[in-house]
Amino acid sequence: MKLVVIVGMAGSGKSFASNFFVSKGFERVYFGGIVLEETQKRGLEIREQNEKIAREDLRKQLGMGAIAILALPKIKKAFAAKNVVVDGLYSWAELVTLKKDFPGLELIAIFASPKTRHERLAERNERRLSAKECTARDKAEIENLEKGGPIAMADFIIINEGTKKAFEKELEKILKKLKK
Repeated sequence: MKLVVIVGMAGSGKSFASNFFVSKGFERVYFGGIVLEETQKRGLEIREQNEKIAREDLRKQLGMGAIAILALPKIKKAFAAKNVVVDGLYSWAELVTLKKDFPGLELIAIFASPKTRHERLAERNERRLSAKECTARDKAEIENLEKGGPIAMADFIIINEGTKKAFEKELEKILKKLKK
């Protein structure tokens, strides 16, 4: 069994990559879903400002590995039956948490320039972000959520500046390497 973990800044293509792996038989565990659940549990509207509050409060309560800690039961259950893709690792502590149970996990970092990501986030159907919200989220993810470490330590890096077809070809290359 394989555990593939996707990391990247907002708008880099993590969900597209995760959906690619799902189409290849992997089960998806969405870290952002844990934040959305927490936001809803608090009776807050799903929007960037409220998600940030929920994300940061969970980390105050459980530490920087909070989302991985909360997701671990879902990951273990899915992994018992099939390959798993984790969509949206945030922090170094989350990576360390996952590696305790899954030392052979494969980390894929997806990179796209801020300009490209911000354009994508302004155009997406759900949870659109303004340029100001994009910049604030980037700053928070780098400064508060330790997102740079996992990106720097990835087993695979994809530059996602082109077409979806080109991105998918890069994902296919990685999948072939994972199967070896």
